[in-house]
Amino acid sequence: MVGFGLVLNLSWVVTLIAFVAIFIAPSKNKGYVAAILVAINALATSWLAIAALQGDVVDFSINAGSFLGSIPIRIDGLSAWFILIINFTCITGVIYGIGYLKGYSNAASKLTMHWILFGLFHLSMVWVCMLQNAFAFLIAWEVMSLSSMMLVIFDHHNPKTLKAGMNYLVQMHISVVFLTIGFIWVYFQTGSLDFNAFHIFFGNNSNIWLFVIFFIGFGLKAGFIPLHSWLPHAHPAAPSHVSGVMSGVIVKLGIYGIFRVISYLSTDYLLLGEIVITISVLTGLYGILNAAVHRDFKRMLAYCTIENIGIIGIGIGIGLIGLGSNMQILYFLGFGGALLHVLNHSLFKSLLFYSAGSVYQQTHTRDMDKLGGLIKVMPKTAVTFLVGAIAIGGIPPFNGFVSEFLIYNGLIDGLGSGSLSLISLFVLTFAGLSIIGGLSILTFTKTFGTIFLGSPRQHLHQEPREVSSLMLIPQYVIIAVMLSVAFIPQLYLGVVGRILSGFNRTAVGFDLIEFNSYSTTIAQIGLYFAGFVALIGLFLSIRWIVSKSKPQRVDATWGCAYTAPNTRMQYSGKSFSKPLGKTFNFLLLERKKFTELEPGEIFPTPRKYASYYHDFFESRFISLITNRLVYTANYFRFIQNGRTQTYVLYGIVFVMAIFILTVLNIIR
Repeated sequence: MVGFGLVLNLSWVVTLIAFVAIFIAPSKNKGYVAAILVAINALATSWLAIAALQGDVVDFSINAGSFLGSIPIRIDGLSAWFILIINFTCITGVIYGIGYLKGYSNAASKLTMHWILFGLFHLSMVWVCMLQNAFAFLIAWEVMSLSSMMLVIFDHHNPKTLKAGMNYLVQMHISVVFLTIGFIWVYFQTGSLDFNAFHIFFGNNSNIWLFVIFFIGFGLKAGFIPLHSWLPHAHPAAPSHVSGVMSGVIVKLGIYGIFRVISYLSTDYLLLGEIVITISVLTGLYGILNAAVHRDFKRMLAYCTIENIGIIGIGIGIGLIGLGSNMQILYFLGFGGALLHVLNHSLFKSLLFYSAGSVYQQTHTRDMDKLGGLIKVMPKTAVTFLVGAIAIGGIPPFNGFVSEFLIYNGLIDGLGSGSLSLISLFVLTFAGLSIIGGLSILTFTKTFGTIFLGSPRQHLHQEPREVSSLMLIPQYVIIAVMLSVAFIPQLYLGVVGRILSGFNRTAVGFDLIEFNSYSTTIAQIGLYFAGFVALIGLFLSIRWIVSKSKPQRVDATWGCAYTAPNTRMQYSGKSFSKPLGKTFNFLLLERKKFTELEPGEIFPTPRKYASYYHDFFESRFISLITNRLVYTANYFRFIQNGRTQTYVLYGIVFVMAIFILTVLNIIR
């Protein structure tokens, strides 16, 4: 463990030196210094994580004085899995961010603060996965939340951005409240802040209520409904490289926390599994329904994050049921599918946010209904977005198919549990997951078609062009890793199998032979589908070779004899998803700004039409609570009235009160 202590100290030294270097470096070099910092910290902690995945669990302690005593730092397989995902996503994010921010004129001080916070954000997420002391964990969790909030409000001159940042910060502190309650409860029962005290607590008490408290605390970070409302505000407001990292990994730390608590559970697996799987199906359906109707493509991607958190939650629920029913195949397929989908989602969602950021940088709009035809001027970005869209839809030969295949098989194998209630739950979950997949394809067909196909719907202030190689290279690297998951699933599933073999002390025996059969099947499906795609490519290549020597003429598309076409007559994102929005109008709340025609109004005056969708939970519940709090607080506005005389009077009253209480010996 001497090596671990050395790596730890070197990481802190390098971080402090890099912060000073970022401060004094010229504006154009600040991002490169931050990239070096992130790379060094990522390499150092990844070395420890890889050792942990190979069975060499890191267990180290820091002496924090008489108050906290020894703070344990442990990197087991679960921690290592999330650390590697965090490191990879932050490296791609910082490289993409250098190119992304070059397109904007930002003050040196603004860039200095941004890159220092990015380095702190990366390190705090890694420390959340390593710390095994409740108090130290909450400190790292708070640093992670504060640094990410500051990254979100990079464009702090925009009131909407500030509002999104404050919304995020408030909800993260509500998360901390629940986590603190849970840790204090364990401390009073066991007298220890070490995470190992959870074994004692769960072994001697009911597991349900403490798990529910932690599920709420971590679920706020993850984005389970109805605890999701910060995501649709924070992701669009943040710079795209920050959005990619937040969606790729910060929400996954909520999943990490849930997995960590599950690793200590002793009883009540079936009930908790049913609760988690029910919430997760509803989360997935709600997320993808909202994604399907929104035209702000970054807000759409935020709701897709909620959808994928639901898919991960379904896997967690299946794993819990596998633990409760002693079905080892459900244990692996559920937890294994969830862990693998954590990786897959971090890959294709960061890819999609980076591609969306490239579109925003060139067009300065997030409204897809103002775009169109970008594939002609941004072909590389169009391809990267298309790859991410196919992967998030769970379509082979990309990585999203692999983890969803495992979860689907878990639901099918769960039909043999023999319990009528569980069979019914699995059937309904299978149906819900199928609907989620279908709506995901609809969502990204709409998004890709509206943004990249057709013709431009509006004239933009600047002519879009392909982004720099600095922004494209991280996306290519992500695609390469996605393809490795799809075509070499044995490698990743083998790692997941080793993590799960020692995950929970009550876990049933684990048969890796049965597990390997799934990875072989997945690899074969991916290869067959890749062969099918290659065959289509071969036919297209032959057609191109045959036709390239022949004369070609380009004409407008036949308009059914209509000779005055208008680009605004194209299908828009609104028209594409309107039938779905009307079908679920009780959940997808649409607000319109339009004056209806009056009866007999033969020659109507010119008018404009606008519509937008509200979040159901935010509109129906959260806004009502916040409005009531504001209304109540307004009764006390007279206290802070801006009059200097009143504030002086407050001071006099306070001094007199202290004097009287001292004379009466009430206070000493």
